[in-house]
Amino acid sequence: MDRIVSVRTPESISFAFELAGLGSRFLAVVLDLLIQIAVLAALFLGLAYASVRLPHIKLQEGTLAQSIGIAFVVAIVFLIFFGYFILFEAYWDGRTPGKKLLGIRVVRDGGYPLDAGSAVIRNIVRVAEAAAAFYAISAISTLLSPENKRLGDYAAGTIVVRESPSVRPADLAASPVAAGFSMLTDAERSLIARFVARRKAMTPIHRTRMAREIAGMVRPRLSRDLQMLDDDELLTRLTF
Repeated sequence: MDRIVSVRTPESISFAFELAGLGSRFLAVVLDLLIQIAVLAALFLGLAYASVRLPHIKLQEGTLAQSIGIAFVVAIVFLIFFGYFILFEAYWDGRTPGKKLLGIRVVRDGGYPLDAGSAVIRNIVRVAEAAAAFYAISAISTLLSPENKRLGDYAAGTIVVRESPSVRPADLAASPVAAGFSMLTDAERSLIARFVARRKAMTPIHRTRMAREIAGMVRPRLSRDLQMLDDDELLTRLTF
């Protein structure tokens, strides 16, 4: 079930996000799992090929080398299945390949961009959730939560939202500002317009912080020319 969450900033700017439902989140996990299995299979095939090409070394059971080998394999499996989520979400604006394909991403409560700390926390909790009947508890939590939160979202203070498909008409392509504006959701356009209208009444510290957080949400989807602008100028340009 998809729901809407409204956010009101300390500067009295309100906007809304469409939350991702259980179905789209589960499908994203399945797609990511298939990618992880493919990577793991390719890695083990590579190791198997290398083992037959290298000189054969006999290891007795219980040797230190055998224990190290087992620990190495366990570490690789763990990194692929859980480090995958941490790295992609922390450094790809809250997305994994599966989330990207489903048009959803992770943000912090309040709509702010996901940071590395939150990505680590929500995915450490994922370890326990995956072990509990393959996300069964997570599914129940998501269905019962008003904000579609699984346990990892509660721990990290995050939500998963839908990204509206961007529309870029051909007649706007020549204008970087107009084209950039077309890449934004209605909620983001409203948020930027309210920020610009109220920016002069804000203290310099609040204005700088709000500009940085809002610009961080939209900058990855804009043209390179717009990405080069500083936060405040970028948001001001996007209102024209």
